[in-house]
Amino acid sequence: MLPACRTDGDEFTIPTFDLVPRDVEGFMDELWAFQSAFHDCFTRSEPRAHFFDYMVGQFSQLERKSIEPMALHVEGGTIRGLQRFISDVRWDEEQMLWNYHQLVAETMGDPEGVLMFDETGFVKKGKDSVGVARQYCGTLGKVENCQVGVFAGYASRHGYALVDKRLFLPEVWFTEAYAARRARGQVPPEVTWQSKPQLAAAMLQAIVRGGLLPFKYVVADCLYGNSPDFLDAVDACVGVTTFVAIPADTRCWLQRPARRTRRTSIKETYAPSVWSSPPLTPQAPWQLWRPAFPCRTGISARFPKARKGQLHTRLLANVSRCARMVCPIAPSGW
Repeated sequence: MLPACRTDGDEFTIPTFDLVPRDVEGFMDELWAFQSAFHDCFTRSEPRAHFFDYMVGQFSQLERKSIEPMALHVEGGTIRGLQRFISDVRWDEEQMLWNYHQLVAETMGDPEGVLMFDETGFVKKGKDSVGVARQYCGTLGKVENCQVGVFAGYASRHGYALVDKRLFLPEVWFTEAYAARRARGQVPPEVTWQSKPQLAAAMLQAIVRGGLLPFKYVVADCLYGNSPDFLDAVDACVGVTTFVAIPADTRCWLQRPARRTRRTSIKETYAPSVWSSPPLTPQAPWQLWRPAFPCRTGISARFPKARKGQLHTRLLANVSRCARMVCPIAPSGW
């Protein structure tokens, strides 16, 4: 099915993101209503106000959107208050994400929604930001000093939005040489190294557990399509179709390989004819059973005499290996 703005044979061009002042009239009122959905994530009114000031600063036209310029730009903002809000104030992040997913589901949720996973880099000049290192930066297309984040996006015919994120920490950050940096950045001690596909798999599992975002498709590039951890997480989602890229040199089956299977019933495996025993007599409370075929392991067992029409459980004792198994045996003539 093609969008209304596209027809067969025509190239699809993403519409330009052009805004004029009248398009954002009343935006501040809508932003205030939006942030009010997260009031239950804060215990005091002051953090709620700083939360709104921070969002206003992020939507401003400031060239540098760090704490000090944003605090000076926002009416009534204070530098120390906004700094303390970012660095020290605690809020319920799990509840905040749940509230946000609920808003996304109500606004653009669709049973045929799409979850998208990808990473991006943020160029950094310093070395103190958590996770910063010389690594591949997708924004620049080369190795550079940067941070890398893995993101989950949601899209449907009603719109699109980011729904989760994880900061990627390079392996070097878990060495003893970076212990001081981890302490300054307040990296939790229980955090361990995870690859980007493992971070994406964790986000996928969290979204599935939340149960708020309906989706039918999962898409990702070859970094994730080549990861067993990510593919296992997708396979655990029942009824989900996966579209992931794989490297061009990946070896794969063109068709599902045939497997030779043979289903054998216990009756067929242990036919009465393979067993021989003395005839039943009233004087013999126990009987010794031996296999009728040649056997080097000396399998034999003693059983109480049985009545006609009954099916008993025979215990096969492998004297040489001391292995035991239980199977029902019906002697010949029963």
